[in-house]
Amino acid sequence: MRLRYFMRVAAGATALIAGLAAVPANADDAKLEALKAQGFARIAIANEPPFTAVGADGKVSGAAPDVAREVFKRLGVPDVVASISEYGAMIPGLQAGRHDAVTAGLFMKPERCAAVAYSEPVLCDAEAMLVKKGNPKAFKSYADVAKDQSATIGAPGGGTEEKLALEAGVPRDRVIVVPDGQSGLKMLQDGRIDAYSLPVLSINDLVKKANDPNLEVIAPVQGAPVYCDGAAFKKGDEALRDAFDVELAKLKESGEFAKIIEPYGFSAAAAMSTTREKLCAAAK
Repeated sequence: MRLRYFMRVAAGATALIAGLAAVPANADDAKLEALKAQGFARIAIANEPPFTAVGADGKVSGAAPDVAREVFKRLGVPDVVASISEYGAMIPGLQAGRHDAVTAGLFMKPERCAAVAYSEPVLCDAEAMLVKKGNPKAFKSYADVAKDQSATIGAPGGGTEEKLALEAGVPRDRVIVVPDGQSGLKMLQDGRIDAYSLPVLSINDLVKKANDPNLEVIAPVQGAPVYCDGAAFKKGDEALRDAFDVELAKLKESGEFAKIIEPYGFSAAAAMSTTREKLCAAAK
């Protein structure tokens, strides 16, 4: 009786293994195979430089599409076809099958991490400080500004940088509200503030336009949040996302990733300093 029982169990296990073997190894890769056959991937963008951009001739560029184009090419999908979408419509469009991926500076947030399958980080923004050349007060963090009882820092009123400086202990009278980037730059150049804080992208753009060799950028500010996007895929397309991640990792390791995004003002080091898991967990 017991022998017949074990024989039935063994026969069932054999049938199960045979059944699994009969499933094509690439069954989960159907989406990627379809894109290869199609010859392109449909991506949603926002036409918001430097994340994404569409030229007068219709050519799609920007850091996010450029990375996506290169990764998909390495996956055997020769090109990307972009459609401009409002941020609020991107995820619904992805879920409805109108896009194969969203590559548009769609930063990871709790509700987004739950709604889509993100790749590993692609484009990141962080906080930066603009200081005089040589960083005379040796600022690395907002806490450093707080410790120096004579130091002042400029920041947009009501912005993240103002909040972070106050939370780090910089007294209200030493956090100077600055109305715009040009004003902050001039105040720093004139010595009216010791540092001016904005996101990395904004600071880099300001410095590029100023063309002043007497300025220095401190980025990322230690202890401040890093915000990252990733290519977003429809839930259920995790196999495609995973294949994207493999090629993205190779791109980062080879240095090609930095060559693509850094001319746009993004930091490859920031993207490589964190992970999707950490960002989605931190977002919660």
